[in-house]
Amino acid sequence: MKYQVEKKSAPGREEVEVLGATFEEGKPEGEDAGKWRQKLGTRQEKLKYLQTGEGYWYEKE
Repeated sequence: MKYQVEKKSAPGREEVEVLGATFEEGKPEGEDAGKWRQKLGTRQEKLKYLQTGEGYWYEKE
């Protein structure tokens, strides 16, 4: 993984280091690249993934 650190000025302080873009170089390989359903095994894991990603819709009142 490649990390990019940038120096920026902060209010009331001097320059601080800020983590920039993080990514892995290259392109996804394989037919199943980007298909999250194949990466999760059980129905419960899939529901947890969706509830985490769509937390706004699954908030408990």
